[in-house]
Amino acid sequence: MITTIDKAGRVVVPAALRERLGFTAGTELRVSLDNGGVRLERIASPPRLVKIGRRMVARPTVAPSARMAIDIAALVEEERTRWP
Repeated sequence: MITTIDKAGRVVVPAALRERLGFTAGTELRVSLDNGGVRLERIASPPRLVKIGRRMVARPTVAPSARMAIDIAALVEEERTRWP
């Protein structure tokens, strides 16, 4: 996919990638240099530790309705068919 930078310095992430990654308006991204390229990473809310019995358990801080649904089987299949 190819995109351009506009006069204001903005880059458009193509809709197909935004949908696949679950990027919506207001999604926070970290921008960094990565081997001569630019890397975008979603900034996720860290989990909180909760004590259950004698164990500490990580619980998500994001509401279930706001979490991105990921189809792991589809991602694995896509990777398998991506390479000849």
